[in-house]
Amino acid sequence: MVKRSDATEKKNSSSKHENAIKYGELIILGYNGQLTAGDKRRRRSKFVLWKRDVANGIRRSNHYVVPSPQNSHHSISYTLSRTEAVIVEYVNDETTDMFQVGRSSDSPIDFVVMDTNTEKNAAAINNLPIVDSKKTAAASTISRFACRIICDRENTNIARLYAAGFDSSRNIFLGEKATKWKDGEEIDALTTNGVLVMHPSGKFYKGNTEPGIWLEVSVCGKLFSLRGSRSAQLKGDMVDDSDNILTDGTLIDLCGATLLWRSAEGLSLSPSREYLKKLIERTNRERPTCPVGLYTLVFPHHSEDHSTAVASSELADIKQQPYAYLQCGHVQGRHAWGLNKDSNNRTCPMCLKVGGVAKLSMGIEASFYVQDKEKPDLYAFNPCGHVATEKTVKFWSNVGIPYGTNGFEAFCPFCAKLLEGYPGYVKLIFN
Repeated sequence: MVKRSDATEKKNSSSKHENAIKYGELIILGYNGQLTAGDKRRRRSKFVLWKRDVANGIRRSNHYVVPSPQNSHHSISYTLSRTEAVIVEYVNDETTDMFQVGRSSDSPIDFVVMDTNTEKNAAAINNLPIVDSKKTAAASTISRFACRIICDRENTNIARLYAAGFDSSRNIFLGEKATKWKDGEEIDALTTNGVLVMHPSGKFYKGNTEPGIWLEVSVCGKLFSLRGSRSAQLKGDMVDDSDNILTDGTLIDLCGATLLWRSAEGLSLSPSREYLKKLIERTNRERPTCPVGLYTLVFPHHSEDHSTAVASSELADIKQQPYAYLQCGHVQGRHAWGLNKDSNNRTCPMCLKVGGVAKLSMGIEASFYVQDKEKPDLYAFNPCGHVATEKTVKFWSNVGIPYGTNGFEAFCPFCAKLLEGYPGYVKLIFN
């Protein structure tokens, strides 16, 4: 049996969706275009939501109280006690498509998301309850069935976010400890560690956007202010002036991984991978020079194939790989001049400022970029050295991502490394 290559799968996938309608994309922060181990089937760094051939959406039907939880065709069970549960049934909806996100590899999950391995999640794991006891992911705080997105098949610009997803038996079970409440005849709940959402203000793709306020979405899609801590029993206040409709640039935090939603319209008007390639070519044409070694520096080209990109980067690292002084932004090659062996800091030979040095690497996940001027200046995040345009680094340095139980920190969207110093980035100065 011949094993099909990833390139062949990608080609076949592109052909399959050539004339399909795209709702949008979900991209995991922290991966610069591809998972470390490579994108494979449902476990990827990004997931494209295409209009389905056959609608699989659902809508609420009716609910009733039963003496004990039971299974039914698409239902949500709210366990009030060991002897009582409220069952809310859902029926098929031919006007919508449903997509599910979570850690489980079971078939109902369309986009399998694992914990992003950062300082952020190490803090969260140490302080939050473990939702699942499976040995394979005993330390994960991402729910196996974390959330679901319902897209309108007629108005394809509308995609709504809901906490929790349906399992293999087409049910959502919310135990006694889950935060739940009744509002008249309606019943709703929050998941254990919560699904948080942040809608940016302004147009993300235009570059005039600002971070919004983080809220928590319920199982029924209502929005609430954040709880006192991530898994606290007391829910926040209901928010009436916002809704669960995803907008271009909306962030979704699953307590272990943060996703960026890009609408189909927003992506069509945003910088592309080709645009980023031209930025690299423009910089290389200007032939930046190392002032110490007096040789030309070269930004490595990143191809669609991740292994080739890594090889190119390693090749450039021999001599021509550019580095930047994080205190001043001067770009130089790799050399031993000015090294402080005690602190590992270096003195910049151009301006004599002392600080850290970072190897520069282009941020190649185009979905993270906001629109900038035609020939933007290049900046690098501190301390990782990922390079992006001015408006892009300024936006992400101002976004507080949920960190631990109740904190927020800014980090590089390309590698999820926490930003250091103020403002968390530096303008690059080429010689």
